[in-house]
Amino acid sequence: MNNNTKRILAVDSIKKKLVGRRLTYKEIYNLMEEIANERLGDILTTYFVAAGFKEGFSPSELYFLTKAMVETGTHLKFDGIVADKHSTGGLSGSRASMIIVPIIAAAGFKIPKTSSRAITTPAGTADVMELLANVNLTPHQVTQVVEEIGGCIVWNGHLGLAPADDVIIQVEEPLAFESFDKVIVSIMAKKVAVGANHVIFDIPIGPTMKIRYQKDAQIIAHKFKELGRQFNMKVVADINETYQPAGNGIGPYLEAIDVLKVLEQKKDRPVELEERALRLAGKLLDSCFETQKSDCHGLDTAKELLQSGKALQKFKDIILAQGGKADVASGTLTSPAHRQTVHSPLSGTIISINNYNLNAVAKILGAPKDKFAGIFMHAKRPDKIKTNDSLLELHSTSKHHISEAQSALKNFPIFEIR
Repeated sequence: MNNNTKRILAVDSIKKKLVGRRLTYKEIYNLMEEIANERLGDILTTYFVAAGFKEGFSPSELYFLTKAMVETGTHLKFDGIVADKHSTGGLSGSRASMIIVPIIAAAGFKIPKTSSRAITTPAGTADVMELLANVNLTPHQVTQVVEEIGGCIVWNGHLGLAPADDVIIQVEEPLAFESFDKVIVSIMAKKVAVGANHVIFDIPIGPTMKIRYQKDAQIIAHKFKELGRQFNMKVVADINETYQPAGNGIGPYLEAIDVLKVLEQKKDRPVELEERALRLAGKLLDSCFETQKSDCHGLDTAKELLQSGKALQKFKDIILAQGGKADVASGTLTSPAHRQTVHSPLSGTIISINNYNLNAVAKILGAPKDKFAGIFMHAKRPDKIKTNDSLLELHSTSKHHISEAQSALKNFPIFEIR
């Protein structure tokens, strides 16, 4: 079949989906192949994305999409238990993956963590890790690092894993949203492609999260588990009510500082981020231990590895293996950014934090392209504050962006204080 015929068939499939009809595996595979090879163009790819957002996909289509995304790209293969973690996203300042990976690797399990760059937030895990090490590894290099060290934290866009998804992400990014089914397929395709067989999915829900309602989270968790079953993957879903960032920093540099402080067990570390990472790591370890028929307890193991410094050492091993400097520390990582403190206009208790607005202001500051741009949270819910207390600190290498962000705060308030 020549390329022109494939393109015509792909367009017919998009039309079919736009009117709500189901697609066969052959139709979906052809679509993914055309998108992966960038033969459809942004407009037609966007029509396909929009069709999926409006109508959603049937269980069989979700399986076909995941399978086709994997089969049109690169596959990684590792022996034994291969663990992984992923979040449905949308939550800024909660870089738990970079704490979980070294804990799992220090426990003796392989964890090839591939991450996207920011889609709906001011930083993705790859954006943050890039400050510390090279994230643009080849599939061969990823295999080497994981076999030698046990884990890695890399950008999936350089690996050719589910390449159709990477193209779709590019057309979604300007709108800063994804359909739930697209999130599921995107995540599962990357997990299958790296050979993961034990995965925990972090599903935060809340008034200003990507997923707002418990009933939607339950549906998504069920779809993850069902797809996992079809790909012989042991899936754990962690649905958690989330009202604010777990860390203090928003943006690549500030989130990297948070991660290092937790791994270093500094007194001023963000405890909420530590607790989130430990909970997820503990559940993932329990899943791995169950397969091993081990009596070890996941949360206890995770705490011991973190508190003993073994996770920190493993993180430094990963950084070194990925071309970074192993002597990096929270106290030595410097930033050229300008800073501006924002003070509270009134006294009261912080009732809520608007995550949408927090993301918007951080992006105005230049994150994630400006790795040093972002927001440091001096206060969070349910803190009691007084007039003129420090609420947050704006960071950017551009003074103009800081000025714009200050103005934006009038229209995009982050705190509700009563």
